[in-house]
Amino acid sequence: MSSDRSPPNQIRLSRRRFLQVLAGTAGALVVGIRMAEAADAPLPLALLGDTFNDLGAYVRIDADGNVLIGARDPDTGTGVATSLPRIIADELDADWNRVSVLPLGLGVTDNNGQPRWTYGRQVGGNGGSIPAAWNDLRQVGALARWLLLQAAARRLGVPASNLRCDAGTVIAPDGRRFTYGSLAADASKIALPTSPPPLKNPANYQLIGKPAGDVDARAIVAGLTRYAIDEHYGDELVAVLAHCPWADGTLAQIDTTDTLAVKGVLKVVQLKPEPGQPLGSTVIAPAVAVLAVDTWSALQGREKLKLEWKPGASGGESSNALEQQASALLAGKTDPTSRVRNDGDVEAAGKKAARRLEATYFQPWLAHATAEPMNCLVRLDKDRASLVVPTQAPQKAWAVVQRLTGLSPAQIDIRVPRVGGGYGRRLDHDYVAEAVMVAKAADKPVRLLWTRAGDFDHDYYRSGAVHHLSVILDRKRQLLGWNQRMASASALAHRSTPDNRLWTSELHPDQLPAALVPNYRSDWYALNSAIPRGPMRGMPHTSNAFAVESFIDEIAHSMKEDPLVTHLRMLGEPRELPLSVGGTFDTGRLANVLKLVADRIEWKNWLHSVNGLGIACWHIDGAYVAHAIEVAVQDQKLVIQRVVCAVDVGRVINPLGLEGQLAGATLDALSTTLNLAITFKDGLVQQHNYKDYPLASMAQLPNAVDVIVVPADDRPPAGASFLAMPTAAPALANAVFRASAVRVRRLPLMKEWLRMR
Repeated sequence: MSSDRSPPNQIRLSRRRFLQVLAGTAGALVVGIRMAEAADAPLPLALLGDTFNDLGAYVRIDADGNVLIGARDPDTGTGVATSLPRIIADELDADWNRVSVLPLGLGVTDNNGQPRWTYGRQVGGNGGSIPAAWNDLRQVGALARWLLLQAAARRLGVPASNLRCDAGTVIAPDGRRFTYGSLAADASKIALPTSPPPLKNPANYQLIGKPAGDVDARAIVAGLTRYAIDEHYGDELVAVLAHCPWADGTLAQIDTTDTLAVKGVLKVVQLKPEPGQPLGSTVIAPAVAVLAVDTWSALQGREKLKLEWKPGASGGESSNALEQQASALLAGKTDPTSRVRNDGDVEAAGKKAARRLEATYFQPWLAHATAEPMNCLVRLDKDRASLVVPTQAPQKAWAVVQRLTGLSPAQIDIRVPRVGGGYGRRLDHDYVAEAVMVAKAADKPVRLLWTRAGDFDHDYYRSGAVHHLSVILDRKRQLLGWNQRMASASALAHRSTPDNRLWTSELHPDQLPAALVPNYRSDWYALNSAIPRGPMRGMPHTSNAFAVESFIDEIAHSMKEDPLVTHLRMLGEPRELPLSVGGTFDTGRLANVLKLVADRIEWKNWLHSVNGLGIACWHIDGAYVAHAIEVAVQDQKLVIQRVVCAVDVGRVINPLGLEGQLAGATLDALSTTLNLAITFKDGLVQQHNYKDYPLASMAQLPNAVDVIVVPADDRPPAGASFLAMPTAAPALANAVFRASAVRVRRLPLMKEWLRMR
């Protein structure tokens, strides 16, 4: 064992991270993680006692024993506002019934003019919240518990090692008890330990691994949750936008006379994207903002605007033309834009082929369609900026505000309430830039509101894609060669990403069946498009899993073989294979979740079932997922009878929250697969609301998603917010093939299935 390995229940602190404890005269104990020497980070008022100022803390223990725990990452529906505080609370041995959770706004301090992030990483909805917090937040809870034990030991005159903690109480061997509240003031005066306190033995976890309801559930159900779109300063103006229909277009002519005549309208402001700034950090398209005393007046004023827009290069684009361009690239002899992976020699392997198979799969452009439209509340003073922003990445929002205002890091305050859906859209902050620009021009606080149509017309879309896959099989049915070629418009284009890395948003070098086929090649062909693109939930895995797992099912059918058998032969014996990006791929864990869904859906009847059964599996960053789906055909309808999802994500923090994430992601993926597509003609998006972009109805979706979680407490937790997205689509398509003999290679599925019947 290497000498720099930590003991099993301790985590080594990095040189630039340490723990801090401070207390106020009101008798509250505050424990927090700080980056470097950060000591002046603002705290939400609810975490402050009478003398607390500029303290980067996660925990407050009041004299009466109530505990406040801050959740650092934005909750977009992923449940991190519950799971992250429970990590702290378990190490603290807090009574969860006396814990209140508070969403922490952005924690930033000034380090010689540069930002220092008080809470470390603050990103929500990208699958990294729990893995990134696992070590840090346990340290916070362990330190608080250690201090409370020291305070009790001094009061009793016994070694702290003789005491134990349970549910907010320190207990002595003779049965005497001290509540955390009674010890908080004394504990806050104890010097910090010279080394990190030991972490709990996992066998003693009381909260981690136990189911818990969402801390916001009651408020959400009762309609009491306040989102950013609900917040007010009381004196702000309302701003609505008329965007140029083309992101790269220009404003040729404007007449604001009728708009300014509308009662309540005060000002009209023109906005332009900032030259040289990457997509997502500036105005998404040239726009005209109408400012008024209320939303109705602003909208009426916008209707009266007389605007003439001039298209840019995107004015000649259409989704059909881009698909044709992609197909031509894949059919020709053109070299790929990027060779993502190249194992062995595919051409040489082809000379030994006993069987060849190829297929092409088509996927549409997609919109995010978040429930809460883009919005931002901003107040700009001479030496302060205060914002309420529904963001997935508050540090990126901060960068936009800082660039536009020139304020120092600590002069920018960003609050992040619960977010009404993200799916990657709120990793971009064009709407924040717009709000700040308008507030500067108005010299008044501003509440920027996008309409639903604006959200659809001016999104950072997921590009459509065309995949061409070919495979070489030997006489023993082994995969001898695999060649995947994909054409799409990179989501990273015009975002300061080097050209030779643009493929990273479109393909993953270690995706299935990489490392399982001796001769494996993956190529990406870039489509040039001026239509804005950006991050989308589950990419690049969602688009690729549909093509790969559908193709494996086709391979099995061509060999007249059970698809489960084909999958398991491909995975081979359980072993850990190194990944090119670090870490390992455990074939046994993937095979296990595949077997679990097969058993649960009674796969043994796959060939003779009246209905169709389909399966698919995938792995992402140390997490493993599989789906099995049963579909019935009733006249011109597909009825999804049963859906089973199995996952292995290592240690589970909140099983109930994880099951909710898996069920929700499954339903999201099924809805997307069945119905959704963005099309554009002459550079204009054709879908403007949910009527044109129909999310699946309850009748289209299964009554329930049967979730199986594999116990794996010997491994650290992996992310799961979009884990169930990739495999639902191919499992559904494969089930549809078994039920109807129609092989759907083009999404959305329902439209294509009806066309092919």
